[in-house]
Amino acid sequence: MKIALLSRKASLYSTSRLVEAAKKRGHDIEVIDYLRCFMNITAHRPQVFFKGRSLADFDAVIPRIGASHTFYGTAVVRQFEMMSTYTLNRSQAISRSRDKLRSLQIMAKQGISMPVTGCAHSTRDVDGLINSVGGAPLVVKLLEGTQGIGVVLAENRNAAESVIEAFRGLKANIIVQEFIKEAMGQDIRCFVIGDKVYASMMRQAPEGEFRSNLHRGGRASQVKITPTERATAVKAARAMGLNVAGVDILRSAHGPVVMEVNSSPGLEGIETSTDQDVAGAIIDFIEKTAGGGHKNDRILE
Repeated sequence: MKIALLSRKASLYSTSRLVEAAKKRGHDIEVIDYLRCFMNITAHRPQVFFKGRSLADFDAVIPRIGASHTFYGTAVVRQFEMMSTYTLNRSQAISRSRDKLRSLQIMAKQGISMPVTGCAHSTRDVDGLINSVGGAPLVVKLLEGTQGIGVVLAENRNAAESVIEAFRGLKANIIVQEFIKEAMGQDIRCFVIGDKVYASMMRQAPEGEFRSNLHRGGRASQVKITPTERATAVKAARAMGLNVAGVDILRSAHGPVVMEVNSSPGLEGIETSTDQDVAGAIIDFIEKTAGGGHKNDRILE
């Protein structure tokens, strides 16, 4: 099988592991910098070009699209879809998961448990917004933030009002969510492949911090999840239409709640903490589904 891996850098851990796993299984895989591609958008013969040659001969595409390049990256993925090339995660599913508000609305429609959430842009009813999520303490997030950037814990009402007013001054879209205190700075990353959770890890925030992102100094360790947590993670990935996803879950007093669904989850933390060959499992999934009539567009609306 000939596989295109859309990634900005071949040296990234996730990229290099997927290349290693594909080659180990006898596949021809090439890393393609999607920002250096250009597209020929025609009705009869759509094409993607890279370094002066057409990429029409690939059997499958693995998108590893960076959050800051979602618009053009998903356009390239969509072009491959127009060429009838199998894509591990489809462009629309990636776009949905990257839009935090849209993804929360989709999960709410599917009955997936989440923290109580409010959203605003320039509202003057700050009290109403705070009350909508049960008051302080609460978490305020920029919709465009990633890896814990633009996320603030407001421990009391005055702090919440100040943070919301500050973000309003930036003319930014914000989300406010109830603070799940009982999670104690921990969350669970469930790595979903197809219809199962292949691996899961607990991420612990450093002392004095509530954000557990590994990029912010969080520690990761293997964790055994419950059947309910497993089912919640799979349902969230399916709601987004993703075949491969990192689903972040908090353990709340009323059961697991989904914080986010990531369409390009990193492999280093999950492989290191669980000693599982996640890259190999992804390639195995592609072998089973590419070209076999598998419907990888489980998008619900």
